[in-house]
Amino acid sequence: MTTTPARARTDVPPTLRAATGLAEGTIRRLGLGLTVGTLAWAASIFAFSTVNEGVPERIGDLTGLAFQLGVFCLLAVQFRTRATGPSTVLLKVEAVILGIASVWSLLHGVLPSNLQDAAWLIPMDICWPLSMLGMMVIAIKIAVAGRWRGALRWWPLVAESWAIITVPCAVLIGDSVARWVGGFHLLIGYATLGALLALRPHLVQPQD
Repeated sequence: MTTTPARARTDVPPTLRAATGLAEGTIRRLGLGLTVGTLAWAASIFAFSTVNEGVPERIGDLTGLAFQLGVFCLLAVQFRTRATGPSTVLLKVEAVILGIASVWSLLHGVLPSNLQDAAWLIPMDICWPLSMLGMMVIAIKIAVAGRWRGALRWWPLVAESWAIITVPCAVLIGDSVARWVGGFHLLIGYATLGALLALRPHLVQPQD
């Protein structure tokens, strides 16, 4: 028997040791947050499409905000698990862009009609597609880094193919079909991604 205290491990970077503190229960809740937010926006798309006016447009904005808050849940898991690797710069930049896009969704959903298309809102509106582009880059980095395992290593790529599939469909076929393609893709992509996080949180926790 010895009284010498155990030495701390020095072979694991501090950032990675800190990342292991995200409990499975927290990952499950954040995953459910992503799924719920996605379901809200998908329901709006099924009901009203993505191009409309008046009350349906406002519902689309606010359910889009619910989706964006769900994506923040996803970002939280990605950040705490260092899903893209040791550096978190990309995740932080994405959080800022997504935050601006979320403010736009809120303002566009509640402001009077004469202010919805104000010039000062346009730069914020641009952050919506930019935030999705950023999530695509993050999805690619997750796949390359390989810190997430199993289906969760690849499912972010499935989720982020939404624009690649839905936008051409809208241009070539029309919104009447694209609304269903876009809505179902959200269910297959982001909603399923959230469910996978809730059901298999151990696949995103850093391995010792």
